[in-house]
Amino acid sequence: MASAVCGGYLASGVLGPSQLRSSRRLLPKSGGTGFGRRLLAPRVRASSSSSSSSSSSASVETKPPPPPPPPTPPTPPTPPPPASAVEKEKLSSNQNVLACPICYQPLTFPGDPVLSVDSASGTALECGTCKKTYVGNETHFDLTAASGTKEYGESMALSTELFRTPLVSYLYERGWRQNFVWGGFPGPEKEFELTKGFLKPVLGGNIIDASCGSGLFSRLFAKSGLFSLVIALDYSENMLKQCYEFIQGEENFPKENLALVRADISRLPFASSSIDAVHAGAALHCWPSPSTAVAEISRVLRPGGVFVATTYLLDGPFALFPLLRPLRQNITQIYGGHIFLSEGELEDLCRTCGLIGVKFVRNERFVMISASKPS
Repeated sequence: MASAVCGGYLASGVLGPSQLRSSRRLLPKSGGTGFGRRLLAPRVRASSSSSSSSSSSASVETKPPPPPPPPTPPTPPTPPPPASAVEKEKLSSNQNVLACPICYQPLTFPGDPVLSVDSASGTALECGTCKKTYVGNETHFDLTAASGTKEYGESMALSTELFRTPLVSYLYERGWRQNFVWGGFPGPEKEFELTKGFLKPVLGGNIIDASCGSGLFSRLFAKSGLFSLVIALDYSENMLKQCYEFIQGEENFPKENLALVRADISRLPFASSSIDAVHAGAALHCWPSPSTAVAEISRVLRPGGVFVATTYLLDGPFALFPLLRPLRQNITQIYGGHIFLSEGELEDLCRTCGLIGVKFVRNERFVMISASKPS
């Protein structure tokens, strides 16, 4: 019914005659005008009230806005750590690379850990898992599995034992290595330059010079300043002694970033994924099991780490010799080394051991191979 009353009159088009008669009783005696006023009065008052509030709000808006807060000064950039802190961090990460060759768990250094030429003598490294202690001597750290044995001894393949003799160790840089030019080896300086080209992605990291011999390339790596740590690694104690003597004979040699380590190439004493680069100059053909050695190298390399090695190939006209493969087997069994007959063999070896991006540089029988661990 209320919806039918609007502005003080009755909407007769909405109500029927009977409804209209009964509805007249609801009309005030003074007519619809008063009733309409009563209905409209609150609306007018509400309207005037809202208009007053609008005007008051309008007057508030005309007030000047408060001044903006002062701008926050920009945060100054964090200064780079001092050079000494960076060097300490590098040294700390380099000390953590050593691991027990038995269980591959980290080795604990006594006091302030330092890996260098002069830190080996008398230093005892302990494995926290198997509790074995490895003691360094005057020239190098001995991190072979048989280190410290008193009664037990074992001999390796002829290709390994030959380079353990004092005579061959002495002659290696005094005529032996120079004869490699007859096989196409371009010489240490040229080989070093070729190697640096492959190692560009990991410059500034650490590097192992595997089967380093008397340290010909280890010393070049250390003096170049391109690596935070160089590890000269060989199984021959006499080769490492020769390396130590060469270092002692050079003035101003950077001993602080070079360490000499005796280890088995098939049981490397380094934590997995801790090494940036591994170099093996003229060594692949001397390893009794190249696949075991390259698998170990792949294990210790960090993702993106680089492996560079040199050896020689008997391919080309040598491949036409029908008895070459059976003869290679006999030589391997007697001598303990390995003869490679093609680049395909080397590439297959690397890929089988988890390395990719295999590249070659050739010069007659000489071959330099590079591969990397997937990132």
